[in-house]
Order: sequence, then C-alpha cells, then structure tokens
Amino acid sequence: MPKILIADDDPHIRNVIRFALARGGLATVEAADGATALALIAREQPDLVILDVMMPEMDGTELCRRLRRDSDVPVIFLSSRGEEIDRVLGLELGGDDYMTKPFSPRELIARVRAHLRRREGRVTDAPGPHGPLRRGPLTLDADRFEARWNAAPIPLTVTEFRLLQAMAAHPGRVFTRDTLMGSAHAEPRIVSDRTIDSHVRHLRAKLSALGAAPIETVHGLGYRYRDDC
Repeated sequence: MPKILIADDDPHIRNVIRFALARGGLATVEAADGATALALIAREQPDLVILDVMMPEMDGTELCRRLRRDSDVPVIFLSSRGEEIDRVLGLELGGDDYMTKPFSPRELIARVRAHLRRREGRVTDAPGPHGPLRRGPLTLDADRFEARWNAAPIPLTVTEFRLLQAMAAHPGRVFTRDTLMGSAHAEPRIVSDRTIDSHVRHLRAKLSALGAAPIETVHGLGYRYRDDC
C-alpha cells in the first residue's frame, strides 16, 4: 500500500486529507511542522509528500529544498497563497505539483494517484531494447533515471525527466502543452498550462547551467526539441 506523508500545521486540513486518502486505500503518516516532516521522510520513506507551504519550525519551501538534495519523491505543495510567483517558486524548488487552498479532496486524490503511477512506472519499467536515448550531447537513461549533457549530470525531477524525454525522442516536433504532458504522463489534464510552463522553465534553467539550450518555444503552439542538437 503506498504511503503518503501529510505535512500541514492545520489539524483540520490533515484530517480531511487523511480521510480522503484512506477512502482511496492509501496509508498516511502526518507531521504538524517542517522539522518533524523531514525526520519522518527519512524514517518512513513515503511514496509521496503533500506539503503545506507555511509551517512552523521549517516552511515547506525550505523542506523541499533539503529533500531534493538526495530524493526524487513526488511533492505536491498546498498553499493558501495562489499567486503565480508562489506556484513558480514551489515548482522551481523541485515540487511536482501545486494546489491552492481551499481545494477539492477528490482532485487532490486524482493528482496523488497520477503522480504515484508515474513514479511506479519509472521504477518498474523493464529495460528498453535500445538502451538509453542519445540525442547529440544529451543522454537519457530511463532505467537508471539519469540525464547527462556532454557527460555532465543534469539533476532533474521525475516530471522534468519525462518532459525532456518526450521532446528529445521526437526532435523538431512541436508539442502543445496538452500533447507534451500526454506524451510524458498518463493523465495530462490534471495540471494547468502555467504549471507546465513552470516545469519547462525550470528544465531550461538546469540545461542552461551546462551551456545547453535545446528547447525552443514555438509561440502560440508550444515547445520543441531542436533537431540540430
């Protein structure tokens, strides 16, 4: 049974999420502050983390920053602050999704299940017959979950890896946002266009740090991986 960590300082919110997850057949552990959550993650090894942004001891953004040093566990941020800058910050720190309070428990469960399926697919996929995907200086090894540019490692989240893999597999092809998420994941419509743009922006920043710029914006349409890379 997948285990979900709920980190929120509001006991009512934790109760609502715990009840919804339990009805969906998911086990839970809970924390009321960031420091406790970080310790529980190390001890319990949850399959997904639901993380409130504003918490005592250590806020959600700092917790996610520390978590991403050595873990790719999916993180869904919850926040009463819905401004775009807050959503972008959460995603750029390594979060996989962002929901604004008040939220629909049914939608939250749908997002949790989608992220769990993606994570399970990454872990259990059998080795492909053609080995790693190589596109010029880029190498993507899905079996090892490794991405490299000219042999330098690219530290990607699961979502970023899947997006880059989808585009690099078809250089020159224009991906709309829906098509891009549909190629990378089983359920593309559980996230907004802004969320997709934020993931691509973060992915580009990581590539740019290595002197790479293979992803182009096709204005009015979407994105594509350059076919001259």
